[in-house]
Amino acid sequence: MTDLGPRPRSLPIAPTAAPARRNLPLANETRAIDQRWRPIYAVWEITLRCDLACRHCGSRAGRTRPDELTTDEALDLVRQMAELGTKEVTLIGGEAYLRDDWTTIARAVRAHGMDCTMTTGGRGLTLERVIAAKEAGIRSVSVSVDGLEETHDSLRGVKGSFRSAFEAMANLKKGGIPFSANSQFGRKSIKDMPEVFDRLIAAGIHSWQTQITVAMGRAVDEPELLLEPYQMLEVLAMLARLKPVADANRVRIWPGNNIGYFGPYETLLRGTLPRGHMASCGAGRSTLGIEADGSIKGCPSLPTLEYTGGNIRDVSLKDIWERSAPLRFTRDRTVEDLWGHCRDCYYNDTCRAGCSWTTHVLLGRPGNNPFCHHRALELLRKGRRERVIRVEAAPGEPFDHGLFDIVEEDWPADELARAQRLAETGEGWLTD
Repeated sequence: MTDLGPRPRSLPIAPTAAPARRNLPLANETRAIDQRWRPIYAVWEITLRCDLACRHCGSRAGRTRPDELTTDEALDLVRQMAELGTKEVTLIGGEAYLRDDWTTIARAVRAHGMDCTMTTGGRGLTLERVIAAKEAGIRSVSVSVDGLEETHDSLRGVKGSFRSAFEAMANLKKGGIPFSANSQFGRKSIKDMPEVFDRLIAAGIHSWQTQITVAMGRAVDEPELLLEPYQMLEVLAMLARLKPVADANRVRIWPGNNIGYFGPYETLLRGTLPRGHMASCGAGRSTLGIEADGSIKGCPSLPTLEYTGGNIRDVSLKDIWERSAPLRFTRDRTVEDLWGHCRDCYYNDTCRAGCSWTTHVLLGRPGNNPFCHHRALELLRKGRRERVIRVEAAPGEPFDHGLFDIVEEDWPADELARAQRLAETGEGWLTD
């Protein structure tokens, strides 16, 4: 039996989001570099309303935002995305299908020549809704599965949510929409994942997106759900073991931007990328994040307070994309902005500390990423490892975060040999 511990009781499950920040400053001029980059991929939270209460939810979803876009405003935003060069829009929540006009928005995305996909927890993705999605032109749906039944239901906050997720996949198959799955790897769920993958293959997925649980939102309230940085040794070795299974079943393993980086399995897992390996954070360069109230960020996961560049109710999407400092930050980032072990890493100029979201919400600023396979291996060669400890709680608002410290220490003697064997052979786990 998996023990996920008691549910936190100090904060409400679903806080009410504050109204959108408005009339934010913009630069007077657009630079050439700002015109060169375009948001090829957009992830759009069309509502914060949700029918789950996930313990690891970074946005603390549940309640509708007080000022979500109207249908007309949403449709105008679709037009602006198309004009700015967006190629694909993924609809998320909360839970996207809980917004009454979700198929109207999807249909508009398709009418403007963009692909439309969706990510869902699947609790209420009935066959009727699948048929509506198909008719609206949604091309693929990703269903979240974060462990085996007991683990998943506990993490998702609703008993029966695991079965609902697989029922959603069955409905997608019946309705003729291709589907994938996405899974968060956390300390309590990591060992479930090989069997989860077997079940997902049997369900008929075409891809499996993998990522680690990040120290944001409700996950900050229960830091025991987070992986330790040294567990990247386990995560990457496990994915490497599953890759031949994926290939044999024609399923793509798609490591998320916070899985990696640059260890011995990089080519195996990311060899199909344009460069054949991980690149630096694409927030504000190739990706766009949109909140349901019209707030614009360079990535949907980034914290609202620090990374909102503007609101489409005030200025055009083009102006926000090209002239807001919070969307320019990766365009301007150099090695000089890195710190800690990332500053002197061999891959510093290529990686630039990887996922900005993962590092900012953990340490209060980007530029130093302990959740790195290459870094874990380099430290292991010295008999060292890193852990993270929470030193400041999150305030309990959507897209909030606390503060963690990195502790570097010697590997305990009884665990060092096991870690070295895992690094050398790719087999086993760090704990029984």
